[in-house]
Amino acid sequence: MQRYVAVVGSGSCSPQEALAAEQIGSLLARADAVVVCGGLSGVMEAACRGARREGGLTVGILPGSDRSAANPHVVVAIATGLGELRNGLVVRAADAVVAVGGEFGTLSEIGFALKLGRRVIGLATWELSQKPDSILRASSAEEAVRLALEG
Repeated sequence: MQRYVAVVGSGSCSPQEALAAEQIGSLLARADAVVVCGGLSGVMEAACRGARREGGLTVGILPGSDRSAANPHVVVAIATGLGELRNGLVVRAADAVVAVGGEFGTLSEIGFALKLGRRVIGLATWELSQKPDSILRASSAEEAVRLALEG
């Protein structure tokens, strides 16, 4: 069965974060994994762009009620109408979560993932002082994908 990997991060990201997310999406698609994300811009769009370039399947779980709000690289757009609450659905749909950079929405996805026992891989993302080893740290897109697909 295919692995589903959520790639989470900010809707507005740095060029370095976008490049890393695009590489992650591309590598996941080459490994025949499904890329799940929040379906909008920034890290989400970059991951989907990379996955689609390799012919991969991308799923965007959108905060609003309009599927057309999805970035152009989303193949399956799911309009939830749930706003930020959709973050829990993004994580539930995935076997592992890769967080690239991020803001508070990313932090909530990390928290949901850890609560659910999902493997969380971080690339230049949040540090959790209470549980510093709960996020597996990656130093590259390749390492992040390897860690996501191991579990």
